[in-house]
Formats: sequence, structure tokens, C-alpha cells
Amino acid sequence: MLKQHNELFKGLLVISDLFFVSMAWWLAYLIRFHSGWFLELEPYVLRHYSTAWIIILALWAGVFEYFDFFRARRLSPFRHEAVEFLKASSLVLLLFLGVLFLVREIVLSRLVVALFWLLIFVLINLGRVVVREGLRSLRRRGYNLRHVAIVGLPEQCLAFYQRVRAYRHLGLRVVGFHLLTADNSAALPADIRLIGTPAELTAMVRAGGVDQIFVALPLDQARRLREIQEWLGDEPVALHFVPDLGALVTLRGRVDEFDGLQIFSLQSSPLSGWNALLKRAVDICVGGVALVLFAPVMAIIALLIKYSSPGPVLYRQERMGLDGHRFIMLKFRTMVDNAEQLTGPVWAAEADPRVTWVGRWLRQASLDELPQLVNVLRGDMSLVGPRPERSSLIDEFRRSIPRYMLRHKVKAGMTGWAQIHGWRGNTSLQTRVEYDLDYIENWSLTRDFKILAWTLVRGFRQRRPNPL
Repeated sequence: MLKQHNELFKGLLVISDLFFVSMAWWLAYLIRFHSGWFLELEPYVLRHYSTAWIIILALWAGVFEYFDFFRARRLSPFRHEAVEFLKASSLVLLLFLGVLFLVREIVLSRLVVALFWLLIFVLINLGRVVVREGLRSLRRRGYNLRHVAIVGLPEQCLAFYQRVRAYRHLGLRVVGFHLLTADNSAALPADIRLIGTPAELTAMVRAGGVDQIFVALPLDQARRLREIQEWLGDEPVALHFVPDLGALVTLRGRVDEFDGLQIFSLQSSPLSGWNALLKRAVDICVGGVALVLFAPVMAIIALLIKYSSPGPVLYRQERMGLDGHRFIMLKFRTMVDNAEQLTGPVWAAEADPRVTWVGRWLRQASLDELPQLVNVLRGDMSLVGPRPERSSLIDEFRRSIPRYMLRHKVKAGMTGWAQIHGWRGNTSLQTRVEYDLDYIENWSLTRDFKILAWTLVRGFRQRRPNPL
């Protein structure tokens, strides 16, 4: 029965993919020759495009079958699937161009081929989304299910069971636990059967009562995987390992693959590749515009500082940013010159006598931070990110606050998730770090724009902190 379901699903994907491949090809053809958007500078022969269409269908079916892209992917995130499709589509296009080079009798418009490649990626993913969401809807209603047994220790088995229950769209129905402990008296959910022996589990697999087995173990018990494989022998059942990495994963953990080798990243930065490029582009564009708009205000502030107290207009201070890199952060001077000669590096207190009257007003409106737009354009900082701290205080903070240094996995920011919730200045540093790590863990460009919008609307005026 399971094989029949898999073949049905595979057939559905094949029909869907070939339909959208055909749609992309002929839509590109119609746009080029019959939309009226382009000049008719080149003749075309319909027979050539019909022949090319047949070649593309054959190549598409062959490449996707070779890479096993027509199989069910219940546990695969769609973004990974989209990347694989982009690679496979590009390979199909390269093979197609190679065929055209060999068969010179087929003459095609280069614009049609380019349009086809753009359309195919959009349409195929659209088709896959439709099929995937349709299957998820069926699974939530109790159809297209896979029967699962969980093997492991009670705590890990129960934790994985709760995850499976929460993601009903995966279509995984847990039928039983086999606990690898001498004491099998752990409290089990009412609908879960306790599978007493390996022989009983193997019998359930042979009878078709179990389609997949998930092994949920802590890392120090992973050696028992070989023992479980020996129980099952050559039974054709899907076997998955669910390692208990929760205690080790600290920041944006993920699994990567390098030449067939699975690599578990326990902590990493969200800002690499395209994400880093997009965030930098926003910093340059928005930061540049902001610097031009605030230039008159900054000039007035500079004059007020210059004539209100002796000393420089700008205050330069070493701060720590991305990956522990130190840089000189710029601010408008708000205290008397050389204010820290007697006190040392300390945070300003309320009604601090070192703060000038102009500085007090600048601090209340947070206008003293405006020169940091220069730091943003230079690449030392970003518009949004954890606020940078002084290098002289970092060693103390990292000793007293767990995971403090992880906030340096992204660039420091002029504003941040903690600041718009009121956690700034002389407030709980521990709580600010929690907000900073939450920002990094859940980073997105949308969240950055949200923080910028809140900053403009609310300003940085000190307010009562909000809970996370």
C-alpha cells in the first residue's frame, strides 16, 4: 500500500511538473512573438519550437528522475527544495543549450529561452506549493498518513512525540514507543502503545504497521544506533535519527551538507551571502538618505555644542562590533571635556553633573547618536543591531552574563530590538542581551524595517521597558 501511495504521489508530481514546464515554454513563446511588446526583427518557425518543447520535456523528466526530485519530501523545508530546483533547472537549461549546439537545424530566439528559464523557476515552485499544500490539507484530515514508531529514552521520545503532534501537516501518526531503558514504567500518552521488545517492533514493520522509525537519543547514547540497525536487519523501513542537540545549539543552529557529509552548525550568524548583501544595501541607501536629511540638524547641534562648553564637537570612543572587531564610534559630545578622567569608564547616571545642558537635551532626544550614520556608511555599524559596548567593559560582561559574546555575531546597530522596547541606558544588561539574541535568532529584513519604523515613530526617549 505504501509503495502504491508513493507511486501515486510521484505520478502527480511528474504530471504537475511537465504541465508547468509546457506552460512556461509556450508562455515565453507567446510573450516574445504574439504579445506585441517586442519588434518582429527575426523570423520564427513553429516546428522548431515544438521540437524544442519535446526535447525540454525529455531532459526535464530525465534530470529530475536522476536526482530523485519526484519523491515525497515530508520532512524537507521548502526553501531547500527551491534551491535544489534552481540548480536542477539550470542543469536542464545547460543540457538543452548543448543539444541546440549539436542540432543546428533548430533555430530559436534567445529571448524565448531566457524568458522560459525565468518562468520555469516561478511556475514549477508554484506548482510544488499547490501540491504540497494540498497534501498537507489531506494529512490534517487524516489521509496520506505514515505510521511511526519512536525508539529511545522516555524524555526524548516524549519531546519528539509532542513535536510530531504539533506538525500535523507532516502526516506522521505515532503508533508506539520502544523505550531503551530497564524501567519502562514512564507515563505514556493514552493513544501510544508500548512496544516491549525489538522482535515485536520488527514484527510490526513486517506486517506493515510501521512505515518509519525515529530514534530519539541524547548524543552520549548514539552508539546504540548500530544495535537498532541490527534489530531491523534488512527490513525496508525508513530509519531516522533525532539527536538531542537542544542543549548545545545556542544561536541559529542548522544542518548543512558538504560533499555528502552532514555538518551540524550549533551557532552561526544569519547575515551571510545574500542576507549580508541585502542588509548592507539597505544600510547604504537608507543611511545615505538619512545623513543628507539630518545634515542641517547636525550642523545646528554642532554649533550649540561648540558654543556651550569648551572641547571637541564629536566624541570618539572605542566599541566592539562584528566578530569582536573594534572600531571608533562617533557621537556628539554630551559631557564636559575629559569627563571620564576622574570616574573612569562608567555609565552616565540620572542627573549626572558631567552632562552639559545641551548634552542633556541631546540624550533625551537621542540626537547625540546621529554621527553614527557615518559609522554605518563606513561599514563599522548597521542601522539595526545590538548596541555596541565599550571594549573596556566587555571582559566584565562576558564573565557575568552567559552567551554575552554571541551578540557580536552581527554588526552593532544605531537602534535595536532591545532599544525600541525601552531597554537602554542604565537598565538590565542581562535582559538586553536576551533581546539582542532574540533579534539575531529571528532576524529578517522585514524585522529591520519594523524596528526602524518604530524608532522614527517613538524615538529613543526613555520609557518603561516592555516584556519580550
